[in-house]
Amino acid sequence: MEEVSIVGVDLAKQVFQVHGAASDGRVLFRKKLSRLQFPKFMAALPPCVVAMEACGTAHYWGRELAGLGHDVRLIPPVYVKAFVKRQKNDAADAEAVAEAAMRPTMRTVAVKTSNQQARAMLFRTRDLLVGQRTQMVNALRGHLAEHGVIVGKGLGNVERLSTLVTSDNLPELVQSMSRLYLSQIAQLNEEIDQIDRRIAAEARQSDVVRRLQKVPGIGPICAMAITAFAPSMEEFRRGRDFAAWLGLVPRQHSSGGKQKLGRTSKMGQRDIRRLLIIGAMSVVHWKGRGGGRPGSWLSNMLARKPRMLVAIAMANKMARVVWAMLVRNEDYRDPTGAVC
Repeated sequence: MEEVSIVGVDLAKQVFQVHGAASDGRVLFRKKLSRLQFPKFMAALPPCVVAMEACGTAHYWGRELAGLGHDVRLIPPVYVKAFVKRQKNDAADAEAVAEAAMRPTMRTVAVKTSNQQARAMLFRTRDLLVGQRTQMVNALRGHLAEHGVIVGKGLGNVERLSTLVTSDNLPELVQSMSRLYLSQIAQLNEEIDQIDRRIAAEARQSDVVRRLQKVPGIGPICAMAITAFAPSMEEFRRGRDFAAWLGLVPRQHSSGGKQKLGRTSKMGQRDIRRLLIIGAMSVVHWKGRGGGRPGSWLSNMLARKPRMLVAIAMANKMARVVWAMLVRNEDYRDPTGAVC
């Protein structure tokens, strides 16, 4: 065991596959351990590099193993796949993780703290409830359309729906089921409002979140999402690297010295990316009325490009601004109105 340099772990709920290797890649052991045996076995090992795929429960085990003195490295599964030899099984996956971690240029994922994952749960729960509310509204609109009741999309029309379902032209069963839908929508509204108040309260307690909200297009939800999902900004060398981590940079198809850029890669953190694009769209909508301030970046872009493309480009700019603010510990400043 003294020779162990790196341990690759294939995570699961109850059974863990462990692959130990020396610094030169020699296989030292292959073990299948239960959930209870795994922490005891890792505690008995001397401090070494422990590599795992960045998947479910990886951050929890990363914190546990780091507490035992190990150097934990989480690798995106897409980077591990290339090292799997022919047949896929748990032992092959653990070996592939260990071999991938040996590569000096391999990219890793920072282990999230328990507080970060708690905040992530807050946002994911809100997204789930918003999706359920949208599903309920659309289902109700679809059912009522079969009885000649037509209303537009959006939550703004729910009040009108509640009025129309009491019409005498609708069967009693339809009215009863419609009231059930409306009560569920009202309950989801209350739960979402409670989460929004919780997010706003958390945002007021954080100096970083308050500073991020000064950026046009970034509100409390987006600012809190950045602190919940993003690693330390010192992990990125420059603002473009953070934008690439979010999936806001063009996909490359370059060859032969010719640069060919396509659509945005979307290979990144989707929660922050979605919120930044939504915020950028609001800026484009309100600041871009009438073509925007003459001579500004927004005005020049709107004159040449579609609004959605401009919003994504602005989201890219916002990501770089966030990186600069957090790395340099500065407040947002745009004295000349260069963007809007």
